[in-house]
Amino acid sequence: MFLHSSRTRSLAVAAIVATAALALTGCTSSGSSSSSSSADTLIAYTGQSGDYQINFNPYSPSSIGGIGTIFEGLFFITNVNSAPYTPLLGTDYTWSDDGTQLDVTLREGVTWSDGEAFTADDVVFTFNMLLDTPSINTGGFDGTVTAADDTHVTFTWTHPAFVDGPTVLGRSYIVPEHIWKDVDPTTDVMEKPVGTGAFALTNFKAQAFTLSANPTYWDGEPKVKAVRYLSLSGNTAGADALAAGTIDWQTGPVPDIKNVSKNYQGYDAITVPQNQMILATCSSAELGCTGPQTDPAVRQAIYYAMDRDQANSLAFEDTASEISPSFALTTSQSDLISSSLEEPIAPSSPDVATSDALLTGAGWAKGADGIYAKDGEKLSLTVEVVTGWTDYITALDTIKQQLKTAGIDITVAQSSWNEWTDKKGKGNYQLAIDSLGQGPASDPYYLYNNYFSTANTAAVGTSVSLNIGRFSDANVDAALTVLKATNPADTATRQAQFDIIQASIVENMPYIPIMTGGTTSEFHSAKFSGWPTLDDLYAFPAIWASPDNSQIFKTLVPTGK
Repeated sequence: MFLHSSRTRSLAVAAIVATAALALTGCTSSGSSSSSSSADTLIAYTGQSGDYQINFNPYSPSSIGGIGTIFEGLFFITNVNSAPYTPLLGTDYTWSDDGTQLDVTLREGVTWSDGEAFTADDVVFTFNMLLDTPSINTGGFDGTVTAADDTHVTFTWTHPAFVDGPTVLGRSYIVPEHIWKDVDPTTDVMEKPVGTGAFALTNFKAQAFTLSANPTYWDGEPKVKAVRYLSLSGNTAGADALAAGTIDWQTGPVPDIKNVSKNYQGYDAITVPQNQMILATCSSAELGCTGPQTDPAVRQAIYYAMDRDQANSLAFEDTASEISPSFALTTSQSDLISSSLEEPIAPSSPDVATSDALLTGAGWAKGADGIYAKDGEKLSLTVEVVTGWTDYITALDTIKQQLKTAGIDITVAQSSWNEWTDKKGKGNYQLAIDSLGQGPASDPYYLYNNYFSTANTAAVGTSVSLNIGRFSDANVDAALTVLKATNPADTATRQAQFDIIQASIVENMPYIPIMTGGTTSEFHSAKFSGWPTLDDLYAFPAIWASPDNSQIFKTLVPTGK
């Protein structure tokens, strides 16, 4: 799922609760430290509000931890900056000129947490496991991998695969062949996970589990000696725990979120604009969508009728920020926004005149009740939201009033997360509030490919998970094909394709931009130093974001306070 913080946590909890319960009073992984003082133990709260169900399989959708901390990729790659990849199990990589071969040098002297040596055979095994098990191959790896020796592997494809690099190098987690060759990767929950990472599981209970520092970690034992994950009862309990000083890091709303350092002694906060909030529309009549939202003029009119500043103030405590209708992030990808766009940034205040002009130009006429109609059909729409998502519900209540002023009537329909997801996936909706997330690296290609590619959508009735807007454009598909085959260093060719894609999605607007959501985390800056800042955003600082959270754990230094 590609949602902002409160949403992501909710989905994680839903997945965990759905997993069959497993009882375990405690476990210890060999080769890892099992004790730590309170000064060097980091207490984390991810939003978990029910019992943990043990699952440390990095390829399971119900995994509760271990990605990055226990199981490492070849490199650390984040989508919040464009810095060079940080070496982990890999130390160097080289692409062939045509993008069909990727050579990777592996780190020497690495051992698994059970003492076995890590070799290239483990890398080959991991990727062959993905090829042999399509249900866990969510990154879509379709190449081959061979080992030249213990420290060199070669990936090959029958097509240029430059855009697959971040997933292969940074989002594919290497597992030990000597253990995983005897398990089913689709069902095994890895009660005693063995990895190469800086931490290892040392204790598990339904209310909390502990990852302890690995004293034999290849990069040296971390300064943070343990990370303890707690289950609390929700956002209010998280805020109370901050006030009491009993947790060190959480991501989510707290009262008066702009004054965390003032209200919570010893704590600071950071807000990172990353996930772009939208009104998704079932946009394509050709693919079976029905309703006024299938008219591009209606989608454009909604875009111009919104008062984004007001919605930000009332629903998001002013933590949201500007959004580009191109869906390139204005913070880190602004240089990729097409110079041909007349309005590269969505208006912050309503432009009802433009909204009116768009609707009247498309044959809509305002009725006596102030609501537009066409061919006997009122411009009345239903927008779907999940029950309990208070910020989104407040935003929709605000937008509803704004659109009414512009002659557009919307009804807000609340439902369970499962029902909301089913409606979006099958196209049985008109509008739905959601957000578009970034891909494995800071590159808008991944967002465009996920949400605007014909390959990722289908006719209404067939469930899809990405292109829920039912958007299809041959020119966009062709541009994506060129991008897939283009070396990232060829910026001119890439920008030409971005220009094509952006022109189409701004004109058609299957996803109506609201604002860029701010993900806010609160952390114990008096107890640990080295947290990410907006000036040094070396990782995405959300406690639930893996493997970024692991990179932060390894960077932090206890202050002794």
